[in-house]
Amino acid sequence: MFEWNEEQQMIRNAVRRFVDDEVRPHVEELEHGDLAPYDILRKLFATFGMDSMARDRFAKQIAREKSVTEMVARGETPPAPAAERSGGDGGGAAMSLIPIIELCRVCPGMVTAMGVSMGLTSAAIMSKGTIAQKERWALDLLTMDKVGAWAITEPGSGSDAFGSMRATARRDGDDYILNGSKTFITNGPYADTTVFICKLDDGGPVENRKVVSFVLDRGIPGFVQSKRLRKMGMHSSPTGQLFLDDVRVGRDRLIGESEDQPAGGREGAKATFQQERSGVAAMALGIIEECLQLSVAYAKDRVQFGKPIGEFQLIQDKLARMEVARINVQNLVFRTIEMSAAGKTMSLAEASAMKLYSARAATEVALEAVQVFGGNGYMSEFRVEQLARDAKVLQIYAGTDEIQITHIAKELLRA
Repeated sequence: MFEWNEEQQMIRNAVRRFVDDEVRPHVEELEHGDLAPYDILRKLFATFGMDSMARDRFAKQIAREKSVTEMVARGETPPAPAAERSGGDGGGAAMSLIPIIELCRVCPGMVTAMGVSMGLTSAAIMSKGTIAQKERWALDLLTMDKVGAWAITEPGSGSDAFGSMRATARRDGDDYILNGSKTFITNGPYADTTVFICKLDDGGPVENRKVVSFVLDRGIPGFVQSKRLRKMGMHSSPTGQLFLDDVRVGRDRLIGESEDQPAGGREGAKATFQQERSGVAAMALGIIEECLQLSVAYAKDRVQFGKPIGEFQLIQDKLARMEVARINVQNLVFRTIEMSAAGKTMSLAEASAMKLYSARAATEVALEAVQVFGGNGYMSEFRVEQLARDAKVLQIYAGTDEIQITHIAKELLRA
């Protein structure tokens, strides 16, 4: 794949019109915390049938899983699961990535809010949960009818999410008692459904304890969701803290209803990280495209020393480097679509490499856009200021640049 096909371009234009009509007029409200992003995202889902498609996919998957369960109960051997394919041209993957790209041109934080809710949170349940748990919580997240949060980071942790984890689940009869706190949680203040990742308090050394996940609903006694945290960028993505004080839950809220998941809680969380990292390229592409478009227009119109600044070679160098970054990141997005069409997924190292390059490219392009605009670029009236603030977090969340480098190097040295 080397370019968007005609159908994908039509979809992209339609999504762009929606963003122009429904998002751009509200950027200031979203930026200053006066407006939560969820109703606009629900309208996006309804306008393009994304909620209906999610319901159809969910119904088919649950039907397959129930059929397999019935076959096993009868002593029959179920067929091996077929690789998921999005279509010969990657249409399904393209449809999921196009809204990300277009939203990130204007309001990247909305993508973070959407991705954590209908992506990470639902994926944690869909990958390891029981059929009953999927039906109880996942569908509403996949359609954005409810808001989800995925809670792993703690005040004393960060890149060492598991080693520094202190949140606990202690057995108490048939129930569990949960304690601990989480921070930097996307959608934390508004989440209806939260996947809470913690360690099983079995009396052993903390570093060797099992990692387990529970599903919590807003309003459970002892579960407190903070107000929005103030932060550098991504203001349209509400971020908060979570506090659990002797929260009693039943086994029905333990994902998979088992402490001994085949892949383990750690591997399940890592798989979720992998999914998150592979989506960063689409976010980066949107930011890069918008910064480049704004910078080209400004370079044509801004006159200094008697001529447009676009005629100066140093400005041309900046614009050319932005275009190189756009082409490279777009090709990474195309590769993601092609792999999905072929029923393949990236390794953790591949996803880390894509995230590392894309995040750095978006941050560098956004900062260079500020430089092209000069003093104007530093002012919030000009949109490159917001995009520069928003881009930086791509190098931090879902694993810092330094963590991505570690994953890539370890894979190379293992070969």
